[in-house]
Amino acid sequence: MKKLTTSVLIIALTSSVINVSAQKKGNDTLTTQNIGEIVVTGALGIKKKQDAITGSTALVKTEELTKAGNPNAVQALTGKVSGLQINLPNNSVNGQATINLRGQRSLTGDNGALIVIDGAPSTAAIFQQLPPDVIESVNVYKGQQGSALYGERGANGVIVVTTRKGTKSDKLQFTLTSNIDASSVYKLPIIQKKYGQGVPGALFSPGPTTLLGGSAWIPYENTSWGPLYSDPTIGGKDMIIGTPDANGQFVRGKYSPRDNHFADFFKTGILYQNGLSMNVGGSDAYAFFSINRTQNDFVVDKDRLTRNNILFKAGKKLGKFRIDGTFNLIDQQTSETNSNLYATLLQTPSNVDIRAFSKPDLEHYFTTYANNPYWTIDNVRYNNKSTTFSGIFNAEYTFNDHISLSYLGNVLSISGLGESYNNGYKFGKVFADSGTDYDGQSFVSFAHTNIESNYFKSVSRRFNYYGDLMLNFNYKLTDDIAMKLNIGNNIRDDSFTVATVGGINLQIPGFYHINNVGNPSSFSDLQNTQTRLRSIAGFANLDLSYKDYLFLNSTFRIEKSSVLATRPTYTDDLNIKAYPYYSVGVSFVPTKAFESLKGGILNYAKITASYTKVGSTAAINPYATDEVTGLIPSGFPMNFSSYLINRNPTNPNIKPEFTNTKEASLQLGFFNDRITLEGAVFSSGVTDLITNFSSSSASGISTLRDNLGNATNKGFEVDLGLTPIRTQDFEWNLRASYSTYTSEVTDLRNGVDEIPLLAYNNPNVGVYIKKGEEYPLIKGTKYQRDDQGRIVVGSNGMPLATSNFEVLGKVTPDYILGFSTSFRYKGFRLSGTADYRTGNSFVAFTKSTLAFTGALEQSADFDRSKGYVVPNSVQNVGTAANPVYVANTTAALGANYNGAVTYFSETGNFDSVGEEFVIDGSAFKIREIALSYTLPKSVLSSTFVNSLTFGVYARNPFAWYAKSNRNFADPETASNSGTINQRPGQATGIGGPNAYGIAFTGQYPSTRTFGVSMSASF
Repeated sequence: MKKLTTSVLIIALTSSVINVSAQKKGNDTLTTQNIGEIVVTGALGIKKKQDAITGSTALVKTEELTKAGNPNAVQALTGKVSGLQINLPNNSVNGQATINLRGQRSLTGDNGALIVIDGAPSTAAIFQQLPPDVIESVNVYKGQQGSALYGERGANGVIVVTTRKGTKSDKLQFTLTSNIDASSVYKLPIIQKKYGQGVPGALFSPGPTTLLGGSAWIPYENTSWGPLYSDPTIGGKDMIIGTPDANGQFVRGKYSPRDNHFADFFKTGILYQNGLSMNVGGSDAYAFFSINRTQNDFVVDKDRLTRNNILFKAGKKLGKFRIDGTFNLIDQQTSETNSNLYATLLQTPSNVDIRAFSKPDLEHYFTTYANNPYWTIDNVRYNNKSTTFSGIFNAEYTFNDHISLSYLGNVLSISGLGESYNNGYKFGKVFADSGTDYDGQSFVSFAHTNIESNYFKSVSRRFNYYGDLMLNFNYKLTDDIAMKLNIGNNIRDDSFTVATVGGINLQIPGFYHINNVGNPSSFSDLQNTQTRLRSIAGFANLDLSYKDYLFLNSTFRIEKSSVLATRPTYTDDLNIKAYPYYSVGVSFVPTKAFESLKGGILNYAKITASYTKVGSTAAINPYATDEVTGLIPSGFPMNFSSYLINRNPTNPNIKPEFTNTKEASLQLGFFNDRITLEGAVFSSGVTDLITNFSSSSASGISTLRDNLGNATNKGFEVDLGLTPIRTQDFEWNLRASYSTYTSEVTDLRNGVDEIPLLAYNNPNVGVYIKKGEEYPLIKGTKYQRDDQGRIVVGSNGMPLATSNFEVLGKVTPDYILGFSTSFRYKGFRLSGTADYRTGNSFVAFTKSTLAFTGALEQSADFDRSKGYVVPNSVQNVGTAANPVYVANTTAALGANYNGAVTYFSETGNFDSVGEEFVIDGSAFKIREIALSYTLPKSVLSSTFVNSLTFGVYARNPFAWYAKSNRNFADPETASNSGTINQRPGQATGIGGPNAYGIAFTGQYPSTRTFGVSMSASF
């Protein structure tokens, strides 16, 4: 490593001389802007030079977002900003990414960064819907100092998105972009290929006349507990598979394993992106118009997304008055099926070609014990349409050179229409005349029950208003000291309404309307809600500078939020307490302060330090503190006969979660920024953590939500940038980053030691919060082991497990390494981005499913006919006080095929020990590879085209997982939904948005994408 570092530095020094020489000769047309002089947009749209920023930031330009053609701007940020972690828990046609800066702070509240688009707070979902090519830059404020002006919404850092606007040229310019992507599933589970379809101790006629090694082939089994593929009696022979079709015909196939048989179900997904933009401007006006369309035909058949995005920006200066407007309209439609079909797909034995059952018929499938996924695709659908309108109005009046008044108003309206249906199915078919054991049987004989048809429709509307009124002062106090002061008022008003109708038993098949529902559901059982959240705040921002090298920033905000509203009695007006949030930070630029530093090796240096106190009420739902409006009795308004007690109340005196952060950063540039080094260290203390805790039954309540503890959040980040070669025709850039952070619960009050976010039995594992530990963490039962790490089994060969849950891992990585490189040679550009995460774990329910079906490698790396002897296991032939361990040779549950099957497939055996299903989440991923070529202007000089660029790219083309992860799941798909009904009847816990770490079987495998692009301006 030392030799490599030395070599890179030598290259940088040598090429630096080359670069200087080229400039002297006038051959190098490249110019670079000093880091500190770059002007960035910060909180509340306040612009300032990078020198004056007193916290850690990262700026990502549009070319970084668009080079690999990613239609999702959020995902395009992955691996490009240290301290920024982006996961994709829902890898569907409209997968929603999570955005986290520097780890977790809240236990039960949203830890996602605040998204600000063109000066107005927005949402991550809207950010994902913005076409990346209309984004001018993304400025990531990692710490709270840069976001304290947003008060309770800025507790998790802020990402400021600035969309493009018209150029200063008065000539009308057009840009046309087009991308075509092809995606395929990637990293599907690795399974055993020794045994095929069947079960032990059963026969099927016509079929084998004797058991083969204790097992028999069964053509309708959904498990891989059948005979060996290598058995000469059956191996490679043509066999019937599944149930007969309506004509009594069977699908036939060889009894031999297929390669990538899971992948046979998925298709190649095709995504189209097309955009046309127009911009024009001048010295006092500009206009920008963009229209984009995205069509995604997903890897699951008939799952589709269509999105149209229209963006218009314009501004005009009229004397002392300036007005700017941004209007964004997003129309999106999606249609998708139930992703739990993937859990069914995982049951497919490797000898089955599932494509042979592509006709959507539940009674003609390879097994009688699961639903045909092709039927699910056709008959279980979720169709959603949303229309998002965002209108941002900016106005500023300049009284004189020092004083101005500005106003920003934003109206955000989102209308949604969701429809879901299940066409249902009644099993009644009786097989006959097949000459097999099917004759006289029906699906009901195989424990199938009818599927009830249903239809549900919901209409929702979200209307948000946000407004900032600011009085701005800009004074030169002395020749050396300058002051900028912003004083303002903020108003926020968010409302959401949803109405849902529906029920079961469609009277006319295929007619989806509430009037066709035979048994409507009660309104009280459906989502029919109306909420409103309001806040009002006053704020101030002060910037002082001394001689352009010493800067001080201080902010103050006092805010009232309606989520904290309470009533002393049922007739009094609401009481709302105001809470202050503030920050102070300094920035010092030594290279501008000391003449002796100029012109040497070090060309730029900047040191910052800051302290921030912000709060968050994200863990408190609207009306939760108000017993009058926070609780509506079941059956309202008809049932007044009794008073319903709220058994899960929120303390009416609850306070926000407060985060006190200290941060320091260092930014260095060497050899005219040919080498850059940036580092930041931070420490946050989080007080008044909000969560639920169980209460005594005598109190009459089940849980109470209150301020129950404290936590710390610490870490640091380092970014290294190198430009080893830079000439007129060739440039090579390298960038690497290292980030690490830990979040630890230091105190839980009221006698609480730990809190389950999401816990399961079979496997006995869950995601927890525990006092004195990092969070979220994974706990579960684990094998008992001797002092050599060998598994201890009982006299029956069954492993012994701990009775209590123990810590098995943590969800957040120890650190994240980011890498990127780019080459430019004349018109050619080649770039790549990668990252590596390690130290994190997740729970893979896919492993449980594969164990049940006998497809798990672990269930076939022994001779099944002799039973399963736990590898590297021992028995205690001594006493509990004085153990004596000897090698175990006893097969669990019997030394026969049936014993092996029972051990892996029956609940309470292999499936009961949580340790088995906690998987190392380490992963190294190549995120992007992109190659583009821009035609020389000389070639286009005689045409109306100003520029023309062609490109090819790949997204997620390669990934390497930890050895224990046999492609059970992408660690980034570990859910954060906190849903406790993914495995009905097993889940407990408080749920919430921070229950990361569970990879369910209903989450699709990852995809990789290859595409081509074209961009032309004229």
